Amino acid sequence: MRQLTLYFREYCSLCHDMLAQLQPLQQQYGFALDIVDVDADPLLEEKYNELVPVLMEGATEICHWHLDLPRLLARLAAQPGEIG
Repeated sequence: MRQLTLYFREYCSLCHDMLAQLQPLQQQYGFALDIVDVDADPLLEEKYNELVPVLMEGATEICHWHLDLPRLLARLAAQPGEIG
């Protein structure tokens, strides 16, 4: 199962928007989604501060601020390791 990570802030409306867009896709494409609150970790807060929400697969950023649906779908269609 593919593992995606959403770097998130509770008070961020863009974060909630991206999460809402990801939930039906998660059911359709069967990926796991780990939601990480950047404010709970000073290193993550420093790294992602103004970029949240940030959607990642491993160390690869898929998108930030707004869901890049074509890029996400391309990653989900590719076999793991095909896209760097």
